[in-house]
Amino acid sequence: MDRIAGPIVPFESRGGSMSTTTGPIIEVFADIWCPFAHVGLRAIEAQRARTGRSDVAIWVRAWPLERVNGAPLDPAVTWEHADDLRTKVAPDLFRHLEVDRFPSSTLDALAVANRAYRMDLRVGERVSFALRDALFEQGRDISDRVTLECVAHDLGVVMPDESDRADVEADWQEGRTRGVLGSPHFFCGDTDVFCPSLDVTKDPIEGVSIVRDVSRLTQFLERCFSRPGLA
Repeated sequence: MDRIAGPIVPFESRGGSMSTTTGPIIEVFADIWCPFAHVGLRAIEAQRARTGRSDVAIWVRAWPLERVNGAPLDPAVTWEHADDLRTKVAPDLFRHLEVDRFPSSTLDALAVANRAYRMDLRVGERVSFALRDALFEQGRDISDRVTLECVAHDLGVVMPDESDRADVEADWQEGRTRGVLGSPHFFCGDTDVFCPSLDVTKDPIEGVSIVRDVSRLTQFLERCFSRPGLA
């Protein structure tokens, strides 16, 4: 499958506003219950703050793993990955992931995030991060409608409609066309990188090995930050 660089569906075509953004936009294809994406997004956010690039926005798009894999994520396996990440690379994250309140799906939560992005890039970013915090830091079930309504209400976002759910499916299809390898996959213009803040390897005997490696993340952001802003 040929890879196509750059966004196929312009952000503003969904009714979103770029009024609060003058710099480059980092697109991230990711799912909310992916613990590797939680680490990657926080790493991008931290680097943006350290470099004073508040003009750079993060557009977190849907890469619904239950569509990709044909089944929801396994709560126990996800908890093991989150525990490994907390122990080895992110001691300040994954403070309260509850296996018994693990979501059965993220499709509705992804639709809530899409609705927020239709309002404004910054609102969408806040909601995307808040949904991940609700799951990984507060132990809340983000497949529960009441939980989603609370998150949306707290950030001034109305609940999604069918067009938002259609956008989630459209993101997945676009990601496949653009060669997304998994969650999280970052794009900025014609530059892209998969899971840039971590080096994850699998050994049949030793299991999963996770090491923080910010070199690829730094290189990606240097190229992204050097891009011109919006006209």
